[in-house]
Amino acid sequence: MVSIGAAVPVPDDAPAAVTRLYREHWVGLVRLAVLMVDDRQSAEDLVQEAFAELYRRWPLDDSAKALGYLRTTVLNRSRSTLRRRRVARLYIPPADRPGASAESEVVLGEERLQVQRALSRLPRRTREVLVLRYYLDLPHAEIAQILGISESTARATASRGLAILTEQLKDA
Repeated sequence: MVSIGAAVPVPDDAPAAVTRLYREHWVGLVRLAVLMVDDRQSAEDLVQEAFAELYRRWPLDDSAKALGYLRTTVLNRSRSTLRRRRVARLYIPPADRPGASAESEVVLGEERLQVQRALSRLPRRTREVLVLRYYLDLPHAEIAQILGISESTARATASRGLAILTEQLKDA
């Protein structure tokens, strides 16, 4: 697992700073986005757009918060993608989604696919809290800051979400 939790001191010049962040955190941010949107190609696009936006906004007021900015941007763009998909499904009849490729099946394994399916059935906010807490291993205070909720709400949502997820996985 790639950790994207540590604060990274970055230089003031945009190309070097963004390149360094990209090299160190691209994989972890793509994994975060995949867990949110359940589509590798869309996830890579979201992360690329987040880095492009960071580059355009450089220099940030506090360059040490660049990684947090990227996480927040990826989550917000994931939400937008899911909203657009939901609206599109209202107007287009659902088609059979193509199955995952053989390589994806091997890489993810059956247990990881079950967890991913169970995560996708959770409400958006619950899924976000669980991914940030148990995948990125972020503390509740940081989750609350990223999502704009109180720390107690983050704790309660994580607890309830974990109980729901556990129940869903027992049934599977």
